Amino acid sequence: MAQRIFVLDTTLRDGEQTPGVSLTPEKKLDIARALDELGVDVIEAGSAITSEGERKGIKLIANEGLDAEVLSFARLLKQDIDLALDCDVDGIFLVAPTSDLHIKYKLSSTREKVLKSVEELVGYCRQHGLTVDLCCEDGSRTSPEFLERVLKVAEKAKADRFTLADTVGALTPGRMSDLMKPLAKKAKIPLGVHCHDDLGMATANTVAAVRSGARTVDVTVNGLGERAGNASLEEVVMALKTVYGYQLNVKTERLFKLSDLVERITGIPVPPNKAIVGENAFTHEAGIHVDGILKKPGTYELLKPESVGARRRFVLGKHVGMKSVKKMLEELDFKVNESQLTEVFNQVKYIGDKGKRVTNVDLEAIANQVLGIEQERHIKLEELVTTAGNKFTPTASVKMRINGSEVVESSTGTGPVDAAINAIRKATRDVPFELLEYHVDAISGGSDAVVKIMVKLKSKDKIITSQGTGTDIVLASVDAMVNGLNSIMARMKK
Repeated sequence: MAQRIFVLDTTLRDGEQTPGVSLTPEKKLDIARALDELGVDVIEAGSAITSEGERKGIKLIANEGLDAEVLSFARLLKQDIDLALDCDVDGIFLVAPTSDLHIKYKLSSTREKVLKSVEELVGYCRQHGLTVDLCCEDGSRTSPEFLERVLKVAEKAKADRFTLADTVGALTPGRMSDLMKPLAKKAKIPLGVHCHDDLGMATANTVAAVRSGARTVDVTVNGLGERAGNASLEEVVMALKTVYGYQLNVKTERLFKLSDLVERITGIPVPPNKAIVGENAFTHEAGIHVDGILKKPGTYELLKPESVGARRRFVLGKHVGMKSVKKMLEELDFKVNESQLTEVFNQVKYIGDKGKRVTNVDLEAIANQVLGIEQERHIKLEELVTTAGNKFTPTASVKMRINGSEVVESSTGTGPVDAAINAIRKATRDVPFELLEYHVDAISGGSDAVVKIMVKLKSKDKIITSQGTGTDIVLASVDAMVNGLNSIMARMKK
């Protein structure tokens, strides 16, 4: 049997230290529930010393009846622990700076005083019925000899776990192993590891730590965290499970959904090329790759998309192959013969060679033109009026014809484009969609520059990309939205 690895998620504490992220107690609870459904073993819910709102959030989570153990971060101070006790947590993530750099310049203290504080405060936590994860802050730059002394003191005081933190991401996998292996040989309590991504090696260092004796991994959803972030939950879990076969309690098919939830709540976008949960993680364009995927997915996919709750996608560009075009036409319910397929393929290649990407809507338009089909437009924009200025809240009114019926709506926004899109949302409230992405490019120069707008819409499990162009950015944006919504409604009618 492969060894069991435990997952400690710190999205709600270390992840919230991402610049620009601030979570309300209710949003914290939403994420905590999703983490618990995923199956993480421990949730570090926050730092009770931070604020009254933070304590409210921690207490909400602690009293939610989750299966996961709920911790609060605490410094080597009794007041931090007392505030955490008032939040009804199960335990404390007790952080002790252990490098000479931190002890001298951060604490203005000595090694002996740190050891004494560790002994006293671990004991204090235990006296109050709390579990204790003693974390050595800047442990990666702490001398191995002192790490062992801290470990012995922690064990004597009855700490439940001893965690090595690579606080500034200074390690490499080899150096992580050099630090962790001696500790694992001497430790009488489980070891944990907490890695940051300053050199882009947080996942690799975490895996190396597990291979060297660590049994708990500290991670965040989407790799959130201050500076370059923390070790990514989804990357660490899938690496340990897929490559090494370790046992984890995580329901991996929920990873994509969790990533999406955290992205929406925090407002921090996931890069398209992000491993496991990025939009491009299971997206294929190159013809030779798609050909292999269609024959045997394992040829160009290490993981099955469904294993993390994702879906495979094919996109079209200059690298596209005939089989990709045929596959996407089938997904759009087009039936073409060989000559029609060749004509569609040639047009896609032509557009791709011009440096443009062929969207779902573009492909539908090409196929309709090749097959001689006039595409039905369920939504037509008849009128658009916007107002904006220093003294006015940006407002937009739209008059649209939807399935033959006239609909008029208006809305406000942060600018005229946002107001127009919000008005369209209201007018098409019966069409299920979510705006995932909005992108603008100037494709000519001057004050009358032509702009190209690309929007990405999600409807149920389908993602539609569409474009609009023109010299008026608001009208081009509305055209892109209407084009995408027409494609969604056409699919709903099928």
